[in-house]
Amino acid sequence: MYSIIKTNSENKAFQQLVIELDKELAIRDGDEHAFYDQFNKITTIKHVIVVFEKKIAVGCGALKEYDTNTMEIKRMYVPLDKRGKGIASMTLKVLESWAKEMGYSKCILETGVNQPEAIGLYKKNLFTIIPNYGQYTGIENSVCFEKVL
Repeated sequence: MYSIIKTNSENKAFQQLVIELDKELAIRDGDEHAFYDQFNKITTIKHVIVVFEKKIAVGCGALKEYDTNTMEIKRMYVPLDKRGKGIASMTLKVLESWAKEMGYSKCILETGVNQPEAIGLYKKNLFTIIPNYGQYTGIENSVCFEKVL
């Protein structure tokens, strides 16, 4: 049984999951990690989801305003030993609902070609690949998605 809390980036469970996420991304991104890392600071994130199994944090995701109609999904993570149980899809659905409740009409996100599980997750949840946006324009290892809410 999972419980979900809506919080912000000051949440300690979220911060710990992000540390694990960043360790994994440093390996996957290799030499490009510093480029991506600069866009993933959590200090300004106000909308965070943390998923708990009993009292253990097993997943997270966040929303960051991109423009007046669009929220960007950030910091999606489920620890390796908890993957394949629907936690990430559940997190996405809660983030999408939250964005819609706040009056946003779509969500966008960026992931990397070295994260095939993430690409599969977003496709499975009906996100559509779009041209790379913003700081990811022209970055060959980035894959950007959107979903109209």
